[in-house]
Amino acid sequence: MNRNRMELLAPAGSLEIFKAVIRAGADAVYVGGSAFGARAYANNFSQEEMFEAIDYAHVRDRKVYMTVNTLMKNKELNEKLIDFLEPYYEHGLDAVIVQDLGAISLIRENFPDLPIHASTQTTVTGVDGAKFMKNLGVTRVVTAREMNLEEIKRIQDEVGVEIETFAHGALCYCYSGQCLLSSMLGGRSGNRGRCAQPCRLPYSVLDSKKEVYLNEKFVLSPKDQALIEYLPQMIESGVFSLKIEGRMKQVTYAAGVVSIYRKYLDKAIECIENNDILSYKVSKEDYQMLSDFGNRCGFTDGYLREHNGKDMITLSKPNHEKTKGVLQDMVIEKYVDAEQYIPIRGQLILHKESEAILEVSKDDVVVKISGNVVDRAQNRPLLEEDVRKRMCKTKDTPFHFETIKIDMDDDIFVPNGALNHLRRDALNCLKDKLLQNKAERIDLEKVAYNTKLTKTDYCNESKCNEIFNKNSVICSIESRTMLESVINNKIVSEVYLESVAYNKNNLLADIREDICKLRKSDKKVYFVLPAIYRYNTSKLYVDIIKSLVDMDIDGFVVKNYEEFEYICDLRRTLKSGFKVILDHNMYTYNDNATKEFNNLGADIVTVPIELNKREIAQRFNDNSEMIIYGYYALMTSAQCVKKTTLGCDKNKTVTFLKDRYNKLFPVKNYCDECYNVIYNTLPVYLLDKLDELQKMNIRRVRLNFTIESQKEITKILNDVEKRLIDFSAKDDISVTDFTRGHYKRGVE
Repeated sequence: MNRNRMELLAPAGSLEIFKAVIRAGADAVYVGGSAFGARAYANNFSQEEMFEAIDYAHVRDRKVYMTVNTLMKNKELNEKLIDFLEPYYEHGLDAVIVQDLGAISLIRENFPDLPIHASTQTTVTGVDGAKFMKNLGVTRVVTAREMNLEEIKRIQDEVGVEIETFAHGALCYCYSGQCLLSSMLGGRSGNRGRCAQPCRLPYSVLDSKKEVYLNEKFVLSPKDQALIEYLPQMIESGVFSLKIEGRMKQVTYAAGVVSIYRKYLDKAIECIENNDILSYKVSKEDYQMLSDFGNRCGFTDGYLREHNGKDMITLSKPNHEKTKGVLQDMVIEKYVDAEQYIPIRGQLILHKESEAILEVSKDDVVVKISGNVVDRAQNRPLLEEDVRKRMCKTKDTPFHFETIKIDMDDDIFVPNGALNHLRRDALNCLKDKLLQNKAERIDLEKVAYNTKLTKTDYCNESKCNEIFNKNSVICSIESRTMLESVINNKIVSEVYLESVAYNKNNLLADIREDICKLRKSDKKVYFVLPAIYRYNTSKLYVDIIKSLVDMDIDGFVVKNYEEFEYICDLRRTLKSGFKVILDHNMYTYNDNATKEFNNLGADIVTVPIELNKREIAQRFNDNSEMIIYGYYALMTSAQCVKKTTLGCDKNKTVTFLKDRYNKLFPVKNYCDECYNVIYNTLPVYLLDKLDELQKMNIRRVRLNFTIESQKEITKILNDVEKRLIDFSAKDDISVTDFTRGHYKRGVE
């Protein structure tokens, strides 16, 4: 089998697990170093362990990828990242897995031939997102777990970038990279590798009248996925790397699961090569063994089979069943305690009065070493049997002789120490030669980085003056019933019309009507595209977007890379002047990310909501706006609380989740695009911080209205007006129950 055709990628949270999964059949292993990994609580590798792991893999013709997939603050990115990566790069690290756009830019600049893999945290769900990443020089995209095979194949056909897809292990309820639940509830951010998994806790479900209809069920806890029965289809859809989740798991789980996927990946490749996919079957015994290695209320293959569903959720219990005793002993004996040596070939030549010569080889790598001159035997001559035993003492090396030919005279003598020295020198040289240039590196002549950069760094002074007005107040509305309150308030200069506010059957007529009303009130109008922009959604919006451009809409607010790539390309094609605004989940934790986004077409970025006051003050804010009021979206999910608990009737509603502290979290189901948003239990309120924001050079402030009544909206806007007139106003805060979000505390 040609291992280069498809890769089995395994997790490792320790050096012991790393070696075990390679022995179990992994082609590559992804690990976390001592910083910047999305599993901060795993037993991540020290520098010495990482060097050992890279050597261990490379001498066995395997690869090592390091997770650098957290969002990074300015100081971390500018002062730590490159120094952290440099020794691993020099030692031969094969690739880095990255989420932060600023980090991608900096790594590309400092290590241009180091492959970068776009983490699943980037939430790539379609062709345009993959194109965006490829244009940045990213060589591989880790697709969102929610994608189906048709969507994956479309990326392969239209983009041609390497595709890595999760095949086994835990599922997040939320699209990866779009979850702030742990962050807002306890300050442990999933974007920083510290998720506390509050999704695995029980919640009661309430209807729109806030009446409980389901008590304390695990409605946010998905089962583990197992896609082993779909391996041929995944290969034919263009998946290059099959990824197993589990850097927090034990060695018996990791190695055991890898061993079974190795068996069936080889079988799937053989079936495809023989044009006999129908013969591919997974035995009940092996599937049961996978389950016995560990599962969460059984397995699901849901996202390849359906968009969402009750059968994908644990409901009754979220705990992970651990590996059974007999299997545990088997894995330890086979993959942990027993070293697997690399088979090599050898030829030893011992002719009297000539130098001893030992040639060793692995595949096409050959090493020839000369030793001492062979003496004529004075007493008892060497026996071939004794020489062979001496040569085969290789247990302190990674090798064992599969074959060794010995060509020797009958009447010779060589000291045992000289034979040992010859063997050690030859095997050390072979190891060094196998490690030379083993790291995967990009052929720079074949990589076309994005050449469509037309903007300058950040924005020039005239551009800033054009875009940003002092004290610009923006209102984002999720319902057309909110429009009247916004139109009637003079301080509102711009309005964001959320796509979810409109019935798609009559969207263009309704939005044309609303634009006319807003223009009469001298307000700018922007259209907010959906939170998730998968293929079916993109088909729905392609004509809508072009029609909105024809209406001279002022711009678009984008929430993902698919929309950003499409909208910027459309603007270049049409040579239009509409603005592109990035929402807060297009993360600009650091100025490098802001700069990169601006160079690629963004006019305005939104301050990430996980940064605190001090960190906001230290970032470049000239082209930033900030959300100062609203219910934060904590989770955006392909799953649907309503469908899971009541069934799907394709009607938009607001339900509520109640946690163990009796806090209520609003949940909206957006049926046209088929995703759920879970909002925070309280709105963030920073209206009384306008004077501080002015000092941070934040000229634009936004209020997000989601579930508020017209009366509540009017009250909040009046509050803003008072405070804009007099920053020192000490009037009572208009909202009785609120949160400051991360403005004071931030995240680790």
